[in-house]
Amino acid sequence: MQRHYRALELDKIRKLLAAETACEDAAELALQLTPSVSLSEVQRLLADTDEAFTLMARFGAPSFGGLYNMTNSLRRAEAGGTLNMAELLRVAGVLRTLRGIVDWRSKSAGVKSCLDWRFDSLMPNKYLEDRIYGAILSEEEMSDNASVQLASIRRKIRSASSRVREQLDKMIRSTLYQKYLQDPIVTMRGGRFVVPVKAEFRGEIAGLVHDTSSSGATVFVEPMGVVEANNEVRVLQSQEQAEIERILAELSAETGNFSSGIISGYRAAVELNLIFGKANLGYKMKASLPAVNDKGKILLKKARHPLIDKNRVVPTDIELGIHFDTLVITGPNTGGKTVSLKTVGLLTLMAMCGLMLPVAENSEISVFHQVLADIGDEQSIEQSLSTFSAHMTNIIRIIGQADGNSLILLDELGAGTDPVEGAALAMAILEALRKKGARVAATTHYAELKAYALQTDGVENACCEFDVQTLRPTYRLLIGVPGRSNAFAISLRLGMEEEIVERAKELVSSENTRFEDVVQSLETSRQKLEGERAKAEQAHLEAVRAQKEAQEIRSSIQAEADKEIEKARQQASELVSRTRGQIDALLNEMEELKKQQNKTLSAEQKARLKAGLRVLEETADPIHGRKDEGPYVLPRPLQVGDTVLLYDIDKQGTVLQLPEGNSQNVLVQAGIIQTRVPLSNLRLVQEKKGKEKRRTVTRNVTGRAQAKVTTELDLRGQTTEEAIMNVDRFIDSALLSGIEQLTVIHGKGTGALRAAVQQHLKRHPSVRSYRLGVFGEGEAGVTIVELK
Repeated sequence: MQRHYRALELDKIRKLLAAETACEDAAELALQLTPSVSLSEVQRLLADTDEAFTLMARFGAPSFGGLYNMTNSLRRAEAGGTLNMAELLRVAGVLRTLRGIVDWRSKSAGVKSCLDWRFDSLMPNKYLEDRIYGAILSEEEMSDNASVQLASIRRKIRSASSRVREQLDKMIRSTLYQKYLQDPIVTMRGGRFVVPVKAEFRGEIAGLVHDTSSSGATVFVEPMGVVEANNEVRVLQSQEQAEIERILAELSAETGNFSSGIISGYRAAVELNLIFGKANLGYKMKASLPAVNDKGKILLKKARHPLIDKNRVVPTDIELGIHFDTLVITGPNTGGKTVSLKTVGLLTLMAMCGLMLPVAENSEISVFHQVLADIGDEQSIEQSLSTFSAHMTNIIRIIGQADGNSLILLDELGAGTDPVEGAALAMAILEALRKKGARVAATTHYAELKAYALQTDGVENACCEFDVQTLRPTYRLLIGVPGRSNAFAISLRLGMEEEIVERAKELVSSENTRFEDVVQSLETSRQKLEGERAKAEQAHLEAVRAQKEAQEIRSSIQAEADKEIEKARQQASELVSRTRGQIDALLNEMEELKKQQNKTLSAEQKARLKAGLRVLEETADPIHGRKDEGPYVLPRPLQVGDTVLLYDIDKQGTVLQLPEGNSQNVLVQAGIIQTRVPLSNLRLVQEKKGKEKRRTVTRNVTGRAQAKVTTELDLRGQTTEEAIMNVDRFIDSALLSGIEQLTVIHGKGTGALRAAVQQHLKRHPSVRSYRLGVFGEGEAGVTIVELK
């Protein structure tokens, strides 16, 4: 089976996947990836890849760097063995990577995932990680902080070494010994401090010889005065090494206690690395998730071969197993037939491996128990096999293995032998494979197979489009259309003499010529229909775009209208509020007059004021205002002396002269002015018995009531509650009159009234700021208020 996978280049996809992994074990899993034949397993694998793809798109990819297979070392530690510093550092590196993956997942904890059980298998151990990194600096160096004892020993070593160096430094600086030394330096041999002495003066310096230079001119002598100090250093170094061994044993024991959890977490991380590697490969291929079935149905939309440069590959649509079970692909060489064949097989194997496919949305792929391919020239001189023999040997094995759950891909079926016999053999092979229920796709040059596909149910022609004008293939697969060899047209374009080409046409059988003519007619019709379809699609897209633009314009207009209505409603609300404030101010003034002058306000006057307020509220809303009153009709003909209302200027007058002739103008005395007014602009003012008169005419209030408003308010002598109410009224009146600065007089006194007023001003929504008065304003006895 691996032979067929190689023919379809699955091994190259595996290498691409291995390059997306971060550790050797994950790369090894990628290289050993095997297509699954179980539908449920394939769906699970694809769901894992798609979930990783989605998480990467939202949160970025987790880092898997630092994963090493430490299973053997961990098992040795578990059995009581001691790990070296390099092994312990790698264990800590694995723990750090596991912790990083868990931290990455915690950032997306609110998103459920089918990969969660793998993330849950990761068991970071921050304690052990910090313990190892705190004790070991590098693969060769243990930290002083590894233990108190180690730090103490190293301090003693530094102290003893310092004493030795001091003694030797005195010696090399001494004029007595300088003439015996080769160089005035202190060096080490065998872990002991020595000085380089000229060989001829060896006896002048008492001590132990530890080494000799290669020339023999220098001996390295440990003076007797520092032997004991060097011995002390060596003893301390032995203690240091013993302490390091003890610390390593201790760390190894702790690591061994957690070995099983670390190993299981590592394995889960390797699996996640492979899954995210699949997702990253899908991202690079601009791949999508296909629907999967086990019914042999393949529908690939805009499929691209993943190994062809994405800037050169031509997307193509491929169908098999839905309306037909066998696809015969014909056309000229280098037209893309083999690429189409490999695309079907390779994308099928990729999906069965859990890889996303470089296809458009709504594509569908099937799971097969076997994907068998005969692609390429397998001629073998050693086995004495010709091209035809090699193909036949392979096809014989394929026929023996094929069943109803097989996808068979045959390139250049029947080629390499006599065309008549090869075509007949090719048709027989297709019939044998179809009887076994296999899905078959085959490429060929034989015209007989084109006719066979046209005449046989369940077999469909396809061709790779070729542009004869440019002599270049378009690489588009056209299903339902038989291909032409185009040999004559290509020969002419390449410069072949027309006479030779015409003679070749004469030698072609008449039946074959008629068939080629039919194919040419079909191709011409197809191209024409395809052009018309492209125009129709363009027109449809333009119509959809125009409809969308119209909808957007309509929505914009509706939004603008709603905005204007809301604006008008707010203006009406503000008008009502201002009018209410003006009436309240008027009532307040009347109440004040009542208090000061002991005048009473009649109930009728109050009712009239309230009625006026209702009228203002009803007529102030421009959206929901009063209905049109219609044309006014005089209750009776006018008479000289009648009191009338000039409607447009809201002023009363007296009728002096009625209209004459066809004129509709009435002479009216309004104050000291006489004017002629259209009859339609007059309203009759009826009089009640007695002296009191009242108007019966209702008119829209379009003006703004004016109330007398001052800029000072005196609160002295009032209670806190009265003062607060008067301040509110005072501010409302000032706002209606457009006044921005007010003076509130509260006096100095105990300061209680001032505090209450300022506390209220602090919370008032219309107050911008307030302050005490300054010299000339009343100082602490007044508060100056700035309104918004």
